[in-house]
Amino acid sequence: MSKHRRFRPLSPEERRLWGQVARSVKPLKGKLPPEPEPEERQSTAPAPEIVLPPPPAAAPAKKPAVPPLAPLERKTVKALRRGTRAVDSVIDLHGMRQDEAHFALLNFLHRAQRSGCGVVLVITGKGGAAGGYGLFEERGVLRRMVPHWLRLPELRSLVVGFEEASPQHGGSGALYVRLRRRRGAG
Repeated sequence: MSKHRRFRPLSPEERRLWGQVARSVKPLKGKLPPEPEPEERQSTAPAPEIVLPPPPAAAPAKKPAVPPLAPLERKTVKALRRGTRAVDSVIDLHGMRQDEAHFALLNFLHRAQRSGCGVVLVITGKGGAAGGYGLFEERGVLRRMVPHWLRLPELRSLVVGFEEASPQHGGSGALYVRLRRRRGAG
């Protein structure tokens, strides 16, 4: 068996069709368009012109299924930091394992949204020093994971946005979370 493939030559009709296709395509940057092959004049009657359908129009961009996160309003954050506005509800995830904290956070956010809360405080803790812990035990896992969870598509229907809390509410160990209004709620 030969390693080289044998190709049959293109028929005049195939060559003409390929020429049409090659002329309708924009060449890649830095590449020259292929040279047209000389057409054989075997028949005196002109071949029927094959009309290629126009390329499909770019479909309009679909609205994302999950709404994007937005920063908290500056006015709201300023009021929270000054103490002129209180958070509507608080959850403290200190001492929980990741799976417990994730479950508790989901339940808390759903309950808070049903209750009509606008801004809630999620306390993750700062994570403390690694002293006294084994080599493979991480500290501050919830501090890193809670923002990741709040960005997940499953929570976008609940969460508008979030940011680090002010020092009196826990600073870098806590987050202000703005909740979406419940659909159908006036």
